[in-house]
Amino acid sequence: MDTTTLAGRQAGAARVAGKVAVVTGGRGDLGGAAARLLADHGATVASLDRAETHSPASYPGITEYAVDVTDEASVAEVVRQLTAELGVPDVLVNAAGIIGPAGASHTATTDDFNAIFDVNVKGVWLLTKHIVPAMIEKQAGSIINFSSIHGLTGGRNVPLYHATKGAVRLLSKSDAAAYGMYGIRVNSIHPGSMNTRMSRHSAEQSDIGAEAYYQQLVGGNPLPRQGEPDEIAYGVLYLASDESRFTTGSELVIDGGYTAV
Repeated sequence: MDTTTLAGRQAGAARVAGKVAVVTGGRGDLGGAAARLLADHGATVASLDRAETHSPASYPGITEYAVDVTDEASVAEVVRQLTAELGVPDVLVNAAGIIGPAGASHTATTDDFNAIFDVNVKGVWLLTKHIVPAMIEKQAGSIINFSSIHGLTGGRNVPLYHATKGAVRLLSKSDAAAYGMYGIRVNSIHPGSMNTRMSRHSAEQSDIGAEAYYQQLVGGNPLPRQGEPDEIAYGVLYLASDESRFTTGSELVIDGGYTAV
């Protein structure tokens, strides 16, 4: 059994009971872990991902929706549909993202640039654009945007990806400033090196080899290992819950200490 599921059920808690949560990238490793943990803690979850991605087995409290986060018409329609079926969202988790090809900036193409910025930045903006008006109306909401440790530090392996995550970090702060008067909180979450398919893909692309790549990322950490998806999901749960009701514009770094040394 997934550790997120086990922990949530053992605790018997309902930290987001009665909330409607929207999670993009819900079929990914991090988005999926977040969606399951939110459901375990009482939320009604809309899991959004591309139609062509592998559909997981049904999970209590989670409803699957297909969306292209880069297409405004697709985003507007899925928000209309899920709101009609589940209710007005209380929580938005923007976890959808792609990493793009490795290589210095001059090696990328315009298509590479457009693809990664469309998903990682435009997608976050579009979901916010179409969900936040209802949050404004109800004067409450929590938006959690996935950035990265490299949205804080930069890095040489995938510079366009790092640039998108820096953009997400500052969009989160700007939106926190803009929407606080409506009771809406906006925070970014910054995972370190995680045990995910995306991380493995990045390692495989590295020009120094996967083993050296991982050693560089986690070997010097105070906690010298990769993180697990459920360890990010608990950060999402905190920011989604009323426990974080005075937290906005913040950067929740979950990286085993990578940015501390």
